Amino acid sequence: MADDRTPPADEPVTPTTHRAMHRTHRRAVVRVILVTHLVLALLTGVGVAVAYHQLNGNIEALPAIPDEVDRPDAVEVEGPKQPINILVMGSDTRDGQGNKIDGESGKGGSDTTILLHISADRKDAYGVSLPRDALVTRPECVMPGGRKIPGEKLAWFNDAFAVGGPLCTVQMVEKLTDIRIDHQVVVDFNGFKGMVDAVNGVEVCIPKDVDDDEHDIHFDAGTQTLTGRQALNYVRERYVLSVTGDIGRMKRQQAFIASMINKVVSGGTLSRPDRVYKFLDAATGSLQLDKELANLPALVDLAMDLRTTGLDDIKFVTVPFAEYEPDPNRLVWTDKADDLWKRIRNDRPLGREFDGGSVSASDPVGTPDGSPSQSSTDAPASPEQTERAEAQAEARLEAGLCA
Repeated sequence: MADDRTPPADEPVTPTTHRAMHRTHRRAVVRVILVTHLVLALLTGVGVAVAYHQLNGNIEALPAIPDEVDRPDAVEVEGPKQPINILVMGSDTRDGQGNKIDGESGKGGSDTTILLHISADRKDAYGVSLPRDALVTRPECVMPGGRKIPGEKLAWFNDAFAVGGPLCTVQMVEKLTDIRIDHQVVVDFNGFKGMVDAVNGVEVCIPKDVDDDEHDIHFDAGTQTLTGRQALNYVRERYVLSVTGDIGRMKRQQAFIASMINKVVSGGTLSRPDRVYKFLDAATGSLQLDKELANLPALVDLAMDLRTTGLDDIKFVTVPFAEYEPDPNRLVWTDKADDLWKRIRNDRPLGREFDGGSVSASDPVGTPDGSPSQSSTDAPASPEQTERAEAQAEARLEAGLCA
């Protein structure tokens, strides 16, 4: 057996002792590497466990819809997975730490409501913005414990959230659309700001300077990256940027969410564990979800499901609407909305009728889908395409977006 001992300092180094020293040194290096990896694995394991309990403990569960509520049937499709419909509601309440962002008190309504449809094959995901000031027939809502909130004709859409919270809003949307809502999510102002900051800001394009002294909102024109508080001011501003008021504000919210998704997926966020953790910590700390979704494994499963969904397949549209004739300052859904609900019920893509004016997550500043800037061909545009592009550009400017 070869001598593995290390020779004394005054002993000549022979070829044999040199090989012995090399083996000894190599084993020492291997031992150091193994011990280091074991320590790192242990630390990582503890870190993951702590992070898991932290994130999972952040999540607040919403009460379930009472069993006695008459709900639409879930549509079954062939294949291993089923489509998912999620109602996302942004609360305008100023209650809670970090939510007192302005001089307004908030009415406890839903500042933003988006019906998100995820196809069964996970190849398409599109969100439908529902105007908060639209007039609808609000049905009777059943609350936990059997308490009932009377329905109302020609009620503002977001009144349902004010009088009965997310449960009443879900029941109303299901009754109006005949679509089964699988999950409900509520996010507050502070969580929105935290998610934006966690990804180091989100890029937007502002077509003109904004100087709203009354609400202390100021922006320079041009493409720029907004941090949390700036971003919140941007998506809520409706006096300078949007000549169409809340409708323009909804369009900017769609473009901003699309840009945030773009930043998370393609901006290096997913390759940075610290940013992923900050994003999840901000999200889970401010989200309220239904019981089935209110745990980290369920959220991870949903995220894993969406790995095959491309950025150009994530889109946002607004429910078709028109002015309410007795009062042009109010809105109503049009008959075309029924075609959109039918597509969702049957798990169909948006189609040309609704896809043309959609905002896509494939562009960092929310360019409308199908616009000339996204075209991959040099062929001249037809008169119809030119007219549509001009209409889209005008609509974007009215919404406070760059054309």
